[in-house]
Amino acid sequence: MRSSYSRKKQPDVVRREILNRGAMLCATKAVASVSLQEVADAAGVTKGGLLHHFPSKESLVTAIVDELLERFEADIEDLAGQDPERYGRFTRAYINVTFAMMAETELAHWKALIMILLTEPALTERWNRWLERKLEEHGETDSSPELQLARFAVDGIWFAGLLGSEPEPRDTAHARARLIRMTVQP
Repeated sequence: MRSSYSRKKQPDVVRREILNRGAMLCATKAVASVSLQEVADAAGVTKGGLLHHFPSKESLVTAIVDELLERFEADIEDLAGQDPERYGRFTRAYINVTFAMMAETELAHWKALIMILLTEPALTERWNRWLERKLEEHGETDSSPELQLARFAVDGIWFAGLLGSEPEPRDTAHARARLIRMTVQP
């Protein structure tokens, strides 16, 4: 006898929910202590359903990092593509997207990225390769020491915000404006 109820399969929706719930759990506790069963329960799927999309915890964590990096890169490239001034284009976009991430309601996802990068050396290397590749792509316009300093500064502000010691909004706006001024060709 066939059941009159049959759930429509939506693998992209299920995958997205697993990634979202996995990122949230990674943001709230050590990555090593997050179990696949815990992620499956949070996402409302069976462990077998989770394993269909991500055959191991390592593949799930890697997918979380990759998805966040893809979003970060797409936002940066979109903003850089709209910038008419070539010098510092990537760095300005990097700064603006980073500040925008800090204001997002999905800040926990970005916190998860930092937590993963701090605890998983192979994924830290993935971030480093991504950044090296982007800096090589934009080397003609974004290789000056001043621009590197601006990127380091916004990374520090981002990290402080994720740890809960973000400056007041007025100070954040001031810091952002000052960093953007650093990206204008002298």
